[in-house]
Amino acid sequence: MCVMIPDASPYTRSQMDVHLLDGTYELFRHFYAVPAAADVNGREIGAVRAVLRSVLSMIEHGATHIGVATDHVVESFRNDLYAGYKTGEGVPATLLSQFPILEEALEAMGVMVWPMVYYEADDALASAAAKAARDDRVRQVIICTPDKDLAQCVVGTRVVQLDRRRDILRDEAGVMAKFGVKPQSIPDYLAVLGDSADGFPGVRGWGEKAAALTLSRYPHLENIPKDWRDWHPSIGNARRLSTSLLLSWNDALLFRTLATLRFDAPVFDTIDDLRWKGPHPNFEGQCRAMGSPDLFSRAISATAAKASREN
Repeated sequence: MCVMIPDASPYTRSQMDVHLLDGTYELFRHFYAVPAAADVNGREIGAVRAVLRSVLSMIEHGATHIGVATDHVVESFRNDLYAGYKTGEGVPATLLSQFPILEEALEAMGVMVWPMVYYEADDALASAAAKAARDDRVRQVIICTPDKDLAQCVVGTRVVQLDRRRDILRDEAGVMAKFGVKPQSIPDYLAVLGDSADGFPGVRGWGEKAAALTLSRYPHLENIPKDWRDWHPSIGNARRLSTSLLLSWNDALLFRTLATLRFDAPVFDTIDDLRWKGPHPNFEGQCRAMGSPDLFSRAISATAAKASREN
């Protein structure tokens, strides 16, 4: 189901939840939401500081195991598969330049970071979610991003998706309510609909309603009857949809490959690697360079609070 997060903290010390954060989304979101700011070296760091504050807020509210995935470079292996796939073209240089700064600052803050080059940040989140869910000590894996691609990783109520900006937590029932299909059909759903954010167009004539009606009954493209007369009568315009799909069959399969997240991205060895233990000594200097010594003070206070909870 899809629920609103109450004002009270959703984290309790008796639970071992894993929080996986989409650092690319967070950096983009804050870049367009906060004023520009420069560090002592003249580098733009406004969005970096905002993301650090956001992650610290999660820790202050009780998050214990955290991993952050970023797109160290925008291009990935998918650009080799499809020429029209998204690139860094049009992304402000002052935004792109903050990725390595954020990655370095998060590591100094004691947070595990996965800067992706061959894979994408979404692949790292998918890989980390699957690996964390296999650990019996984990109560719940919370993927923190509104990105619809990550809906394919949701499993029951064990692996869920959290839109932190809107305070909406979505489990498997919530994915079905939003998209009309189960999580495992999300790549097929995106294949026929297309994804403007990732740069592929989908199949001509297919909309959200047609995709949901068809893929809720036939979970994958291969399950859809080749003869439109064999389609379930609840699906309207079956002949037109079938003809369009068959004419674009190879493209649809390619688009599904683009939309399918990988589970073999390098992430962590053991869930204990994600446990936040406090900032490293160099974090203080980084905070001062950014003109935000309060970030270091908050991290130290969070460390003390964590130690108090565990004693």
